[in-house]
Amino acid sequence: MQSRIVPAAVFVLVLTVAAQPLAGQQAAAPSTASQTASQGEAEGQAGARPRRPQPKPVNLKVLPKDLTREEVVKIMRGYAGALGVECSFCHAVNAQTHKLDFPSDAKDDKTIARTMIAMTRTINEQYMTQVHDPDAMPEDKHVTCGTCHRGHSMPEHFVPPPEQHHHPPGGAAPDQEPQ
Repeated sequence: MQSRIVPAAVFVLVLTVAAQPLAGQQAAAPSTASQTASQGEAEGQAGARPRRPQPKPVNLKVLPKDLTREEVVKIMRGYAGALGVECSFCHAVNAQTHKLDFPSDAKDDKTIARTMIAMTRTINEQYMTQVHDPDAMPEDKHVTCGTCHRGHSMPEHFVPPPEQHHHPPGGAAPDQEPQ
């Protein structure tokens, strides 16, 4: 009986030793994946892996010239969302590289966008600051692209509902003489 136990024990020992690198690799895989995810998060925060420096925005005419690339991208994504468009709506494609040429002024829509940005700034700074409505929240006194566009590249025309006359309860209709 002992002759069978010893080879069986040796076999189990060999399997255990042989399986350790495999188990170690399997255990390492999730931690490697989590380390990769953590590194990806850290890159955005601490710059764990050196990234190629991004070019500073150029040809800013209505936005502050000291904005970082990230700030400009955030602002542009807000405009795109408010109008329900993509970057190519305002930005021309470079014929040689087939990539968007963000500094280019080739598209008329970019000029229109600049005018609209200046318009909303003027409305907010010169007019909305004059609204002294105690019921209005600060965000109620701020005009954005989305105020008119509401996710459409062109603002939809407002058609008011048909005029409805509301009569005071128990009162006479406006076209009737009181009795």
